Amino acid sequence: MLNMVVFGGLEFSPLVVYFPIAFLLAALTRYVLHRLDWHDRIWRVAWFEVSLFVCYLALTVYLLGGR
Repeated sequence: MLNMVVFGGLEFSPLVVYFPIAFLLAALTRYVLHRLDWHDRIWRVAWFEVSLFVCYLALTVYLLGGR
């Protein structure tokens, strides 16, 4: 189960922590793809980036969520 994150006396959803981590991983992957000129080989770039973000978010929740 996901635990609440307490910051300054306020409780936040754990997704407040997981979203930026997933976004940074997706941004890093996007940067690497553009540096290697592989972004031209992707058919639908926007759909790829959204699906990559969702996969990274799921991985982050799985790894950091605990059970």
